[in-house]
Formats: sequence, structure tokens, C-alpha cells
Amino acid sequence: MKSTIAGRLLCGLFLGGLALTAAAGPAYLLNGLDEKVGFDNGSFVFRPPGHDGLTIVDIGTNPAHPRIVTTLPLQNSLFGPPVNLQVAPDQSIALLASAMQSVSSGDGWKPVPDNRLFVVDLRSDPPSLKQTIELAKQPSGLAISRKGDLALVAHRADKAVSVLKIANDQVSLVQTVPMDDEVAAVAITPDGRRALAVKNSVNKVAVLSIDGDHVTYDKSLDMPVGQFPYNIDITPDGSAAVVAHTGNGGKPDGQADPLAVIDLTQSPPRVVQYVTAGDAPEAFAISPRGDIAVALLLGGSILPASHWAHANSGKMVVFTIDYGRLTRGAEIPVGQLPEGVAFSADGRYLYMSQFFDQTLRVFRVEGGTLVDTNTRIELPGHPGSMRARPN
Repeated sequence: MKSTIAGRLLCGLFLGGLALTAAAGPAYLLNGLDEKVGFDNGSFVFRPPGHDGLTIVDIGTNPAHPRIVTTLPLQNSLFGPPVNLQVAPDQSIALLASAMQSVSSGDGWKPVPDNRLFVVDLRSDPPSLKQTIELAKQPSGLAISRKGDLALVAHRADKAVSVLKIANDQVSLVQTVPMDDEVAAVAITPDGRRALAVKNSVNKVAVLSIDGDHVTYDKSLDMPVGQFPYNIDITPDGSAAVVAHTGNGGKPDGQADPLAVIDLTQSPPRVVQYVTAGDAPEAFAISPRGDIAVALLLGGSILPASHWAHANSGKMVVFTIDYGRLTRGAEIPVGQLPEGVAFSADGRYLYMSQFFDQTLRVFRVEGGTLVDTNTRIELPGHPGSMRARPN
């Protein structure tokens, strides 16, 4: 047992060193903007399409003071986990999935599943759209492998996972894996041999096996978890995964919801811990250093004013990670509808986006907690998702 713990610790320190080294190169943060959806006293308001965007932010030159590089007119969707986009490890390309599109319905508009994936060339100046790929319906959470040669896309409407090959900055669909149930998010282990897929509608997490660009699914390995799992991340050393649950069909209700910890060192993987997070932890990320994780609570910030749990702000909760176990720490009030969270490559800064006030906030990581730097960046739209490179 001691040797196992020591091995995990050394692996975490090694990977942390890689993260520190990687910070010296270019680094981009993606913000998906959704202008098709608004809120009126807790109810959705649907608007015409054509005003969404992908804002690309430079967090490598000066992580404490990010700079907007450009905003591309690409469709994004608030409906889906806030991880429908990601930057390749070598910063060559970015992927953005369009989960829902807005179509005319009577005198108004309504959201329906889309099937497009956008590939953005980050090496062009400024970054530009490189490819548009059609996949299964409602592409939602996605993940890129550490090697940068494979991407997986979770589909809610078509209940599948798309397997994408990445070579020479080109992306191609090589396989579609049926999952039998709605799939909201997916994460690839650091060694690239497995992936975990979140089956939100049946409250389970599936295990996928990866061999090159071929993926197989064994349903007997599905793990039951809490109500409406919606997001997932894996520690940098690959020893554990953490699943965030929004509960109540994906909507806040004033009740506490958990994070579930999955031990990936056991065969098969299994759930070993539940930790109370708060009301509807949707956005979630683990630091590249593997020492802390952060969950954003939707909470009462989007509930009607008449609801007993209504509040004028969301919350950000910090968890410390020790040998694959979580401990709840600081709780920090933030703006209404916090939707995106990501770390700098060296783990020294955390970025958080807020939908209602259209801002990106910067926090400094200090001693297992977060310190507000008071840096605010105005975004040219409402951020519905945010992500940087894989851990």
C-alpha cells in the first residue's frame, strides 16, 4: 500500500513538472458564447441564431492578465456541459461542438439538436475556422488525448460517442460507438488507454477501452453514480476521476448535490467516495498540479425570484485532493450563472466565466485556495462554456 501511494505521489509531481514546463509556450483559453438563449425570472428565452461566437484568449503570455486574441462567429450552445470545446495539447487546433441550434417555431424560436463540430486553426494569425465536420446529433462534452492524436465526443440525442482521429492538424471521424443511453461528457485517461463517459439520463458512468483509434464499450462495467451526472475530470496522474452531479434533471433546486470519486487504479474502476458540493455543480475542473479541484454551483442564481432558494449569485467551491480523495474547502460567492472554469497550464491561476454579466474573472491559486486578483475581462457575449488544453 505504501509503495502504491508513493508511486502516485511521484507521478503527480512528475506531471506537475511537465505542466510547469508547458506554461512557457503558447496557451489559449476558449470561451463559447451563446446568444440564442436568455433568461427571464428563471425561465428560458429563445432568440434567433447568428450571433454566437468562440472567443480565443491568450493565457500564456501573461497568465495573470489574459488577452482576447479574436472572436470567431461560430455557433455554441448553453444546453450541454460547459466542456463542449478543447485545445489540442500542442496548441495547434481547437475543437468546438455545436450541440443545439435555433429554428423558427410559430412566432418564436426553439432549440433543436445540431450535429456540427468546428475545427479551429490556432496557428493562423488570427486563428480561423479550418474544418466543419458533421457527427451524430447533439455533440456535447468532448475530450482530446494527451498525445493529441484522438478526440472523443459525447452525444446526447443520438446516444453515442464519436471517435475522431487527429493527424497533421486534420480531424476525421473514424468510428461512432453506440452507448444505448444519452451521453453528456467524456474524459480520456492520461495514458490514453481508457475513457469515462457520463450517461446523465440513467445516472451511470461508462468505461471505454481505447486501442489506437479504435474504441470499445463494455456495458457490464457501467458504474451507478448520483442523480444526473453531468461533468467529469481525471487527476493528472490518472489515479482517480471525479464526477459532478447537477441533480434535479440538470437544474438547480436549492438541494445539495455531490461529487463522486472513481478509483481508476482498481480493476474494474469503481466509485469510492461521495463529497457534498452544493446545489448543482455543473462546471468542474482539476488543477494540472493535481492538488485542488474547483466546482461552480449554479445554485439559486437562475431560480425564479419567488423560489425559496433564489439568490443573486452563484458559488465556487474549492476541494483539496489527497491520494485520490476530496476534502471540501473554501466557498466563494461569484456572479449569476457561473458557467466555465479552467486552470492555467502551470496551475497557478484559475479562470472563471459568468454568463449574465459576460465576464472572465482571474483567481490566483495560493495554499489550496483561491485569491481574487480583481482582474475582469469583458467578453463580447454570454459565455456558456470554457476550457483550455487537456491536463
